[in-house]
Amino acid sequence: MSFHTKHINEFLIMFEEKKTLIKASKGCNLLELYQDKTNPEIFFTYSYWEQEEDLENYRNSALFKGVWAKTKVFFNDKPLAWSVDKKASLQ
Repeated sequence: MSFHTKHINEFLIMFEEKKTLIKASKGCNLLELYQDKTNPEIFFTYSYWEQEEDLENYRNSALFKGVWAKTKVFFNDKPLAWSVDKKASLQ
């Protein structure tokens, strides 16, 4: 997600307010927020869901729709999203 600089603080406040609710969604095992090191306008969320159905249920929830409605007005570029399958993990 790429934000207008003037909206970054508003986004961070909203994320702080909503992150616990998002993480509490059924099937959400992990939720992280990253900021690009070279372009501070770019952020990534990373979430891990037990099943694809859990993610789809979240995407159709009132929580997501409310968060998305507030977030998308802050963008300065089209947001991108990926759903991926884990192929390897080293810990």
